[in-house]
Amino acid sequence: MSRPLPVVALYPGSFDPLTVGHEDIVRRGLRVADRIVVAVAHTSTHAKKGLFTVDERVDLIREVFGDEERIQPVSFSGLLVNFARKQGAQLVVRGLRAISDFEYELQMAQMNQELWPEIETIFLVPDAQNSFISSSLVREVASLGGDVSSFVSPVVLEAMRRKLAG
Repeated sequence: MSRPLPVVALYPGSFDPLTVGHEDIVRRGLRVADRIVVAVAHTSTHAKKGLFTVDERVDLIREVFGDEERIQPVSFSGLLVNFARKQGAQLVVRGLRAISDFEYELQMAQMNQELWPEIETIFLVPDAQNSFISSSLVREVASLGGDVSSFVSPVVLEAMRRKLAG
């Protein structure tokens, strides 16, 4: 009797910085997937001023999830569906914080499915206490001297402090 193939999910994003909301989505994604590839995009669909390089983000994700071997942080460029295919991913995981996220995420999911019909997108809703957190907002508050310690892990907080001080 053959074993079913492991379910591989891809969680793409900029993760600049990785927030506790992202962590929540990744950990809950493991309820439906055997492995999650946290994929840091080299190019973004939104114009954003970054804080960390792509390699620094991958390293931070690796450090935050160091206790979980089923989570694999990597970087990618190009079409998401092409990268998903190379990773053997059957699912794309996306978080929906608010109704405003839905329209954009739905369009992306439909385009990805049109480009590669074998890929499925699943939407996870973050814990209510994380629903307002965005990387952009965390970066902005931190750059203005605000306390973001409840929005990012201690590892990310320390990295942000070093980056903003230098």
